Amino acid sequence: MNVYDIVGRLPSIPVLRDRCRALAVLDLIQGTGYEYYSYTAWGNDEAALLSNGSGDEYTIVFGEAGVFIRLFDHESAMSPYAANDDMALWPGLLDGLPPEFAEYVTEPAFCDGDDLIATAVLWRRTTDDRWHAGAGITFPPSRGPYDISPDGTDRLSILCDDIVDQYVDFASDYYETEIDRDAVAHIAALRPLTDDVVRALNPTSSLAALRTEIAATGYPIATTVS
Repeated sequence: MNVYDIVGRLPSIPVLRDRCRALAVLDLIQGTGYEYYSYTAWGNDEAALLSNGSGDEYTIVFGEAGVFIRLFDHESAMSPYAANDDMALWPGLLDGLPPEFAEYVTEPAFCDGDDLIATAVLWRRTTDDRWHAGAGITFPPSRGPYDISPDGTDRLSILCDDIVDQYVDFASDYYETEIDRDAVAHIAALRPLTDDVVRALNPTSSLAALRTEIAATGYPIATTVS
């Protein structure tokens, strides 16, 4: 799987935003304080983030012009840190990037000094009918049977389809806990959040305890808490 596979599978911008919000809320409810998925304000825009605590990350910025995605896989052979003394991006990553997204190439949060740190870049303007990636990228050869994604874009695959079963599997592996599938489906559908749903996912938490953080994601909360 690489960026060219992902651009053909990612959903529309509104659906992507909804799925990002749902993942962030699901992780907030887990209550670890070190969320794998999060959703936050980004200046005048909004952003969905992934951080696995081991150096792999993505940022999906939802702005007025559209959406910009920057992903970094620290083990990828395409990393600027991998045998690139000049910290150059892998050839082709930014080919065709519209000027509306040029500011993100020098965004300090995405850079080491003046250098953009990325192994994959994707974008979609609000006027586009599909997602885009740099033209003419030649990917490094596979390093073995477990090297399923040369640029790390497999981390975006959960956003390409219904997230319910994928999140249940993710929580079982990452958080080592079995969670209520119906409650995950409730959140994936962006149905107003209730205390019952929160407690179904984490009996030690409550909607009252999480209300402020969840409201900050833009996720709907039930008017009457049950």
